[in-house]
Amino acid sequence: MRAFLLLLAAPLAIAGAQSGDATIARLLEPIRAAHNLPALGAAMVTVGTAAPWPGSTDLGKNARIALAVTGVRKRGTDVAVTANDQWHLGSDTKAMTAVIIASLVERGKLTWDSRLGDIFGDLAPAFSEEFRGITITQLLSHHAGLPANIAWRDIERRGGALTAQRAAAVKMAAATRLESRPGSAYLYSNLGYTIAGAIAERVTGKAWESLIKDVVFDPLGMKSCGFGGSGTPGKVDEPWPHLESGAAAPQNGPGMDNAHVMGPAGIVHCSITDWARFIADQLAGDRGNGLLLKEETYRTLHTPKLGGDYAFGWLVAARPWGGTVLTHAGSNTMNFCVVWLAPEKGFAVLAVTNQGGAQAQAATDAAVGALIQRYVR
Repeated sequence: MRAFLLLLAAPLAIAGAQSGDATIARLLEPIRAAHNLPALGAAMVTVGTAAPWPGSTDLGKNARIALAVTGVRKRGTDVAVTANDQWHLGSDTKAMTAVIIASLVERGKLTWDSRLGDIFGDLAPAFSEEFRGITITQLLSHHAGLPANIAWRDIERRGGALTAQRAAAVKMAAATRLESRPGSAYLYSNLGYTIAGAIAERVTGKAWESLIKDVVFDPLGMKSCGFGGSGTPGKVDEPWPHLESGAAAPQNGPGMDNAHVMGPAGIVHCSITDWARFIADQLAGDRGNGLLLKEETYRTLHTPKLGGDYAFGWLVAARPWGGTVLTHAGSNTMNFCVVWLAPEKGFAVLAVTNQGGAQAQAATDAAVGALIQRYVR
């Protein structure tokens, strides 16, 4: 036991390795150490006339970023994280899937009230009346009555293209009892966003992985993005995933993640800078300066439609430092990230770590809070 404890403690002697903005790094390192995480990163993003963080760098489209990371890629090693490393976004992928759907609405391929029975016409005879009537608004708002998850690994084991697996997920969902009447209650559902991805695939004939590249990644210059866990299997060349206990996961790489059929609900990884490009566009969109969508479409994405506080890929809240703000967290249980956007003020703060669980959540919340406290005076 003593040897095991020494193994966990050893990285703390060298985990002060830092990259990026020195001020942010000094804020992050005590938080990382206090929560005994392998690594921690955070960034401040500003757009328009918002005062940039001192020393921030240009993101393009009148946006700026200041970021830092601290710690090691894998516990028990001395391989420091870098400012260019790739981090798993988990459910923060959902806002990107919502953008794909929104782009199809703008093109007239869908409406916010399009129903599953109409979209999946050939499958609809097997749908219940309630399932057939579920709308896109209900799916993206987590008001479709769907369970959080289904037997994803069973679908994955059957093999086939991911588009076929997502069609299979729709069929499995249709055969699953709804947990509430569609439109009546908020029930967070990865299944709902996976079905949204299947809708985009059905309408366009393209895989969600291609659509997100065409609609989001390429227009914003997000060149580091990929799917699943980051890194080369067996190599410590990107942040390695860690369990809630703090132990390094037994493997790394793209396969160390949830089943990829769930992609639209949460398997994107990318650098902090590339995630910030997406966040900056969301901020700018509310000001009429977004690159991906029309101003009114961004506002639709950021406004709850069916009561409660969940819009399309975003939780909406009120904070004294930001007015009406947007937030979302993401985790595949081996990584954790969170972002807060203040569109009225033109800034956002995000934080990432390569460990899952309560300590990871507490540390990323603390990192965001430290940056906001330093920035908002």
